[in-house]
Amino acid sequence: MPAVAQVLELAQLAERDAAWKLLRADSAPVVAGLLGTHLGGDERRVDAEELYERIDADLERLRAQGLILPLTAKGYCGEWRSAGFLVRRPSSEARGETLELSPDAIAGIRFLQGRAAPRSSVTESRLASLAAQVRRLAIDTDPDVSARIALLEEEIESIERRIESLRSGDESAIDEDRALERVRDVLAQAADVPDDFARVRAEFETLNASLRAKIVESDVSQASVVDEVFRGIDHISDSDAGRSFAAFSQLVLDPALGAAFEADIRRILDRRFARNLTSDERRALRAFLATLKGRSAEIHDVITLFARALRRYVQSQDYQRDRVLRTLLREAQHAGVQAAAHTRPWHPTFLTLDLSAVALSSVGAIDLHDPAEFAATEEIVTQTTSLASLEELRAIARETEIDFDELTRNVNDLLAEVPSCTVADVLARYPATQGVGSVIGLLSIAAEQGTVDDEPEVLAWQGADGVPRAAIVAAHRFTGAVA
Repeated sequence: MPAVAQVLELAQLAERDAAWKLLRADSAPVVAGLLGTHLGGDERRVDAEELYERIDADLERLRAQGLILPLTAKGYCGEWRSAGFLVRRPSSEARGETLELSPDAIAGIRFLQGRAAPRSSVTESRLASLAAQVRRLAIDTDPDVSARIALLEEEIESIERRIESLRSGDESAIDEDRALERVRDVLAQAADVPDDFARVRAEFETLNASLRAKIVESDVSQASVVDEVFRGIDHISDSDAGRSFAAFSQLVLDPALGAAFEADIRRILDRRFARNLTSDERRALRAFLATLKGRSAEIHDVITLFARALRRYVQSQDYQRDRVLRTLLREAQHAGVQAAAHTRPWHPTFLTLDLSAVALSSVGAIDLHDPAEFAATEEIVTQTTSLASLEELRAIARETEIDFDELTRNVNDLLAEVPSCTVADVLARYPATQGVGSVIGLLSIAAEQGTVDDEPEVLAWQGADGVPRAAIVAAHRFTGAVA
């Protein structure tokens, strides 16, 4: 690539790449130190409020050291999220959201951490690993079967010679320094593997967004993605990234491989040289396979979620609504471009637009929640348990319900003496024990089982407050026993 083209390409990358932004930021040590500590270790995703608390505590200590840090942790996290260093996701365990490092931020922080604690660039184990991989690649890619067999036979002969050397005592175990160097080189390579999961997840998110864009942007006749989803094709799992990850996940979850890996780790940690490993290095070795399985399961869940959401989006026909919205927006933009030639942006249109979101208002208009307003001011009295009184329960029930049994009994008792009677007659003989509730109950019974005369009558009763009441209603008459 010509130098000029490469410079221009790197200039574009410097503008959009979050890792580059982090490296050239004045606050890069603060970003890398805080986020690398809280999100770059075993814990890769943290509840936002919990992360704010941790970073606020660190900011106080840094200010005590003389650093000028004017914002709170929440303010800094907002800036870092806008810059692409942090990714915000809804929490699956509780209401709220979580924060984690973006793939670019991980790359930037790894680079700075590597500069702070550089590793030996040329080691025996690294060169041996490269040589072994090159050898394996040469064997696996050779189209000549006989040549591949010859190379494998050479490997067998080499192994047999080494076995003979071990039996004869000519070859001893490697010394502790070389063993430690190999273990730490393995740990350095292993540290990069979990970080790759963030990049894999970002690839699937990009793929999911591009598929939805194709569904909305393509015309009805060209909506091949829609047709394929209807036919059951899983675009997420069938993508190159999906197939690659499926193969990786299958290998990680292989029980035989996992058992052999765990046994090898136990044997290494039992060696004498392993005592010189730090506690973090020993923990990383023990947890490496479990970490891979956990991250692999998480990515698998993401793939499944995206595939189901895409299928649901197509089957629910929601994409047709989005297509209509896209068409309307484009027509509005086209009309705006045409109107811009003769209409100034500040020209009043006298049109009103109802917002679908919460109306904007000043901070002073916000009514803050004061928990003290809901605090109990009276002393809480503890009641002793006692046997419930049937009469008290009946009285409580009568306060909320009309006693139709009593009203029915009163009506039938009066009808035993006279052939018919009105509600006023019943109230005259039997006072309304529930006030207006008794009057309503009598009118209700008469409306259902009696007759209603054209002539009005005056109903009189005494309310629950002891005040006499009266009402003029159409005469409701009972002509027979009621139930």
